[in-house]
Amino acid sequence: MPGPLTHRLIHLIAHRGNARDYPENTLPALRSAVELGIRFLEFDVHLSADGVPVVIHDHELTRTAGLPGSVFDYSIAELRQVEVNEPGRLGGRFHGVLIPTLADVVEFLKERHEITAFVEIKRASLRRFGHEQVVARVLDILKPVRSRCVVISFDLPAVHMARHGSFAIGWVLSDYDGHARLKFEALKPEFLFCDHEKLPPRDERLWRGPWRWAIYEVESVELALSLAERGADFIETMAVAPMIQAFRSLAVRSNLKEPDETR
Repeated sequence: MPGPLTHRLIHLIAHRGNARDYPENTLPALRSAVELGIRFLEFDVHLSADGVPVVIHDHELTRTAGLPGSVFDYSIAELRQVEVNEPGRLGGRFHGVLIPTLADVVEFLKERHEITAFVEIKRASLRRFGHEQVVARVLDILKPVRSRCVVISFDLPAVHMARHGSFAIGWVLSDYDGHARLKFEALKPEFLFCDHEKLPPRDERLWRGPWRWAIYEVESVELALSLAERGADFIETMAVAPMIQAFRSLAVRSNLKEPDETR
């Protein structure tokens, strides 16, 4: 393992909570990640048919709930009864786990002052309801925990609007290229998110600036360390427990400082 890695602190973000072991984007998944020592959470937001922000990744309900249709087709009263226990992946182990509203998650965050949340506004909701409605409703609910929230999206206008609402922002890159670089150098977001598979060859450092890099879809400590060497500050993973254990084992073997899942 290269020597410089021993001096770099890596922050772990729980992608949709502890999504490997629990239904993603649910309160049990978020609680589990925090109980494991994670202090950075990422989750996704859509709007219900009547405009209430709910925490879910796919607006279609087939994968997570085993139901036809979309969250856009249901009122919040109806969605509160929908189980999202991912039957195809997790079987019947999580009977009774429901879609949380964004307000439910904010109440959870109010009790955990050490947690920073990355809140992703999904493009499908922006297309369905319009930027003004979606962003305004999300920001309004997040206000009580504004200092510990970063609003992120693939959608650049939504990110701009969040900044005007006095929130820290992160842009999720669709592509790592010169065109994107011109945009984020003008925007200067606090964070840039990118899938590790979209990055350039392994020996190339990430573009430097006032932002901090968060690289997602990372599930091995070796990849995390190589990304840290290239300039990544955060590693986003669904494999929360295995990644924490792998870093702890590595620290024991080589006296490395553990990843900062406890900051």
